[in-house]
Amino acid sequence: ALTVRFITRRFIGDYDPTLEMIYRHMAVIDGEMVHFEILDTAGQEDSLQIEEKIKWGDGFAVVYSVTDRCSFDEVMRLCFLINHLHSSPKRSGGTEQPPIVIVGNKKDLQFDRMVSTEDGENLSKALKLPFYEIS
Repeated sequence: ALTVRFITRRFIGDYDPTLEMIYRHMAVIDGEMVHFEILDTAGQEDSLQIEEKIKWGDGFAVVYSVTDRCSFDEVMRLCFLINHLHSSPKRSGGTEQPPIVIVGNKKDLQFDRMVSTEDGENLSKALKLPFYEIS
């Protein structure tokens, strides 16, 4: 739903989170036309599938639900895996880390919240990554 909203500027109520999709989108960022290919994963991959998808990407939004503590607990592992796979000597020089942002989703569901904003902020500070909470 987050990806579709980025591309269409509309929120969709019906969304199948088990469906993996690649979205293509063009946007002007800082006055420059940028072509996006966004892989919206189903989040149910085994470790080999996750590694292949991470190798495919050039930048990452690691999204968790503030209403699901288990999704938050996966953030650190995924960020370390991204950095590890992209620091491999086989990748272009292997020294530059890819851009990563941590995103806490479903901010509007305050009564169902299991992960505090402070938890997200503390994790982002520990990993030295940008953090946003959104709805």
